[in-house]
Amino acid sequence: MKINQHVPLAPLNWFRTGGAAEYCCEPVTDEDFREALRYADQEDMDMFVLGEGANILISDAGFPGLVIRPQNTEKRVVEGGQPGDPVRIHAGGGAEMQDVIDYCLERNIIGSEEFSGIPGTVGGAVYINLHYFEHLLSEFLVSARVMHRASGAIEEVDTGWFQFGYDTSRLHKKEHILLDAEFVLRQGNETEGAYARGRRDETIRHRERRYPRSHTCGSFFRNFPEEEVSLEVNGTLMIFVAYYLDKLGIKGELSVGDAIVSFQHANMIVNRGEATSEDIAGLARKMQELVRDRYGITPQPECQLVGFREYPLLT
Repeated sequence: MKINQHVPLAPLNWFRTGGAAEYCCEPVTDEDFREALRYADQEDMDMFVLGEGANILISDAGFPGLVIRPQNTEKRVVEGGQPGDPVRIHAGGGAEMQDVIDYCLERNIIGSEEFSGIPGTVGGAVYINLHYFEHLLSEFLVSARVMHRASGAIEEVDTGWFQFGYDTSRLHKKEHILLDAEFVLRQGNETEGAYARGRRDETIRHRERRYPRSHTCGSFFRNFPEEEVSLEVNGTLMIFVAYYLDKLGIKGELSVGDAIVSFQHANMIVNRGEATSEDIAGLARKMQELVRDRYGITPQPECQLVGFREYPLLT
C-alpha cells in the first residue's frame, strides 16, 4: 500500500475547503489497515479516517498526520431467504451508503431505503449513527469488525459494543477503526421491492428540493439535548436547532466571506465557491452567538472539525 505525501483534502470533502494531509493512504485489506496504523505509530503522528467527507470541516492548514481513506467497498448477501425473511448484508467500511442501498434494492431487500440520498460511507454512517427523521442506522446494524488502533487486533463486536446515541458511537473515542459491518434487513417480494425503489427515488427527490446539493456538510449543528432547552411550542419541547436559527431570519442572508447560511435550510452553511474553512467556522460562530444572545443556549456542531490547532467555535 502506498502512503502519499501532501495530498490536497479540499477535493475530498463536501465543503471543498481545507489544506493538505501531511500523509494519506487508501487501505483495502486488513493488512493494509495494520500497515497504516504501524506507520502512524512509528512516526508518532495523529490519524484521521476520512470517508466521503460529507460531515467534516478541515482546517485551512490541513491535517498534520496520516489521513486514512478506506477503500474496502465490498457488498454481499451473507444470509438470505424467502420474501418476508430477514436478510443479513455485509458491507466494507469504505463502501458508499447509497451503493449499499442500491445493491439491496436491486435484490428486493428492503429497509435501508430510508437513508437514501444521504452522502457518506458505511464507516462514516456507523461512526455518527446515521439518522433521518425517526430512523437510526443502529436499528439495522447487528455486528461489525473493528481494529484496535494501538495493537492492530481485530475484534468482532455486536450492536451494543458501539454505545450508540444521537450523532455518536463508541468510535468517537478514536480507539478503533471500523473495518466492515453487517446489517439485517428484510427480503421483499417483487411488489415490495418496486415500492421501496420508489421510496428511494422520492426520498432523494425530496432531499434535493429541501437541502443544498453540494459545498455543504449538511446540518452543521446537532439538535439540543432535552435538558438544555425549556421552550415549548404547541406542547412540544423545542430541541430542534433549526427552529431557533429560522427565527433569526438568517437564511440566505448571514455570511462571512464566501460562506453563507443556505436559503433552503437555516442549519446548513454553503460554500459559494471561494470560501475558506476559516470563513465557514467564523459564520458558524456568528450563528452560535446569535442563538446564545437571544435564547440563552449555544448550538454545538454535528459537523466534525479536523486539524484545527485552536477550537474555533463557542463551547
